[in-house]
Amino acid sequence: MENRHSEIPSSVIGTVPKRSSVLGLGCWAFGGADWGGQNDMESIEAIKAAFETGITHFDTAQSYGRGHSEELVGRALRGVRDKVFIASKTMFTPKERVEKSVLASLKRLGTEYIDLFYIHWPRKDADLEGMMEGLVSAREKGLIKGIGVSNFSVEQMKRVSKAGKIDAHQMCYNLLWRWGEKDLIPYCRENGISVVAYCSLAQGILTGKFSSTLQFVPGDHRKSTVLFDEQVWPHVYDGVEKLKSAALSATRPLNELAIRWILSRPGLSTVLAGARNSLQVHQNVKAMDGEIDPAVFDSFTSISDTIAASIPDTGNIFRWYP
Repeated sequence: MENRHSEIPSSVIGTVPKRSSVLGLGCWAFGGADWGGQNDMESIEAIKAAFETGITHFDTAQSYGRGHSEELVGRALRGVRDKVFIASKTMFTPKERVEKSVLASLKRLGTEYIDLFYIHWPRKDADLEGMMEGLVSAREKGLIKGIGVSNFSVEQMKRVSKAGKIDAHQMCYNLLWRWGEKDLIPYCRENGISVVAYCSLAQGILTGKFSSTLQFVPGDHRKSTVLFDEQVWPHVYDGVEKLKSAALSATRPLNELAIRWILSRPGLSTVLAGARNSLQVHQNVKAMDGEIDPAVFDSFTSISDTIAASIPDTGNIFRWYP
């Protein structure tokens, strides 16, 4: 497996020593759950296609198929470990069990270290500071190279920062969901915390493939997220139709411009784009081709402002509060 294209720029994430491509592959769907099923061979082919087209950042988590995504990422990237940046996550874990949790991810990934390891979700009334201390210990032992948080509030980041340095905050951020601009992104910029955007295509919405009437296969979690809520979807659909028209005028596919728009925003270092197969990977990588007139981004921002006004701040798109 050869990394043939190097035109995707790289960036530094926090204090992690290895650089990361600014476009990363989100590997949630590879877990085989939550998305209505997934073929393992297509997952492996997608991961390999990502590496071959210049993506070096691969983002997975213990909760993606109960570790199955981690296993597939490890299998697909075997032999090129020194050339890739692997990020994984775990839910809240008490301090004394953090190292065991990290070691479980290392085993599934088939690697001796993880470049960036996140606290996946904050848990109410949990000892987040203690968990952070456990991660600092794991970093000191070389098991992980950087520590991140995901879906945290500013107050929660302030709490864990007392116990150790946060290298990155992974948050939902896209043309439809911009609540991070309110306080999260400014706080990260002020405190040297890199921002990694997930859900860059708004769970597929920003590919423009959905019709005004929604249908989901059994097991697809998206039907319960706020963007697909029956009160919200009409506003989202109308806005996306406007974005599609603007993309047509710019002669670029909507998915490409949606990804590049994120990278044009201040304070963003990395954007994750999910894919189900190698074709979708190639479609996402094309987003990095060529220059884009800033006026295109301005028009997208204007349309996005209108859409965002109709989307309630529910804390997170999943309306999940562990």
